[in-house]
Amino acid sequence: MAEHHYDVVVIGAGPAGEGAAMNAAKHGMRVAVVEDKPQVGGNCAHLGTIPSKALRHAVRQIIQFNTNTMFRDIGEPRWFSFPRVLQDAERVIAKQVKLRTQFYARNRIDLYRGKAVFLDQNRLEVQGGISREVLCGNQIVIATGSRPYLPDNVDFTHSRIYNSDTILKLSHTPRTLIIYGAGVIGCEYASIFCGLGVKVDLINPGPKLLSFLDAEISDALSYHLRENGVLIRHSEKYASVEGDDNGVVVTLDSGKKLRADAFLWCNGRTGNTDELALDKAGLKANSRGQLTVDKHYRTEVAGILAAGDVIGWPSLASAAYDQGRAASAAAIGGDGFHYISDVPTGIYTIPEISSVGQTEEELTQAKVPYEVGQAFFKDLARAQITGDTVGMLKILFNRETKALLGIHCFGDQASEIVHIGQAIMNQPGELNTLDYFIKTTFNYPTMAEAYRVAALNGLNRLF
Repeated sequence: MAEHHYDVVVIGAGPAGEGAAMNAAKHGMRVAVVEDKPQVGGNCAHLGTIPSKALRHAVRQIIQFNTNTMFRDIGEPRWFSFPRVLQDAERVIAKQVKLRTQFYARNRIDLYRGKAVFLDQNRLEVQGGISREVLCGNQIVIATGSRPYLPDNVDFTHSRIYNSDTILKLSHTPRTLIIYGAGVIGCEYASIFCGLGVKVDLINPGPKLLSFLDAEISDALSYHLRENGVLIRHSEKYASVEGDDNGVVVTLDSGKKLRADAFLWCNGRTGNTDELALDKAGLKANSRGQLTVDKHYRTEVAGILAAGDVIGWPSLASAAYDQGRAASAAAIGGDGFHYISDVPTGIYTIPEISSVGQTEEELTQAKVPYEVGQAFFKDLARAQITGDTVGMLKILFNRETKALLGIHCFGDQASEIVHIGQAIMNQPGELNTLDYFIKTTFNYPTMAEAYRVAALNGLNRLF
């Protein structure tokens, strides 16, 4: 059994693992990465962020084709099958894998294929590869990501019952679909499938959609999902899920029975830690497989750090990459460490949602004297040109100092638009005020102009 020594060993080649490995390599460290999948990229590239967002983009193009009179003057809408649409996502995945594989080679990072299992707090055995290898690391970063949480009383081996990973293997387009769980993933897939003409029932165990969002934005999402044919059932929990040859029957605790061609589970995720033999390293995960870390991404065991979905919040690919970089910076004692807290929310429903900062509800509870500035996309020339008139930009600011407190956007390009507000919110002192948007000339016509419109709208509310 060969034994190899490294400055940093990273477990997982998703966004967090890649960020940790690249940052350590750039600082001259000898780095190894252990990945148990055939290709790099993690769930982000193969099962989560990339395929779902590529699917969404393709579905949005189909919706535009079917609703824009310039493309279709007469005739019935044209529908595309889910497998056909998925082909576009597979094209993007291949490009991402090729690009990221080159990153590891270019930075001379040793990539081991197999399952990492702790022998002690400094040593790992790589199992399942061509040969058994032992890696010794001065520092170890756990970046194993997460997978869908699957309850034992649902038969996920049934051909009509899927989770948010296995749905990418769907080989047909169901006429009807029940989605259980109305979090980010559930809402995104509800948008995708209803855009393909599928009748969707979205079961939400909670009282409202995405309760962490600003209430006005959450309400807007609910309205547009319903307008597109999604039936949302709030405060409902399943009692049983039973599949047969013709479909799936879901019985709810309230006594209701629902039937559909297929069922999609999107309710929670669990960290990929159960096969690491954490006890050998002196670690223990919580009930959802997640590890606890401090503000420097260090676990309770010296020399072992963790980043990405395996530590929980915010479980976003964007944050995971930065957390990985920060974890390796803390591990090697290099410069550039910062704790990841300024994380914008990006939800790729149709239309999409993005926000950063505080919500109206949070500000009201904290008794902060805030005011609101709004810009509705239907009033923007650029949105009128593109036809994407659904949506709005909301700026929350302190009515006494005009400091920016929150940016909330719903509509086309929301995840791009929000970063302008994020950049200004992070400026020091007087640079972080509503005045920036009023005194700055924006290109016309652009979606960014929404900031000037919203700022003037908010300014007019002051007295």
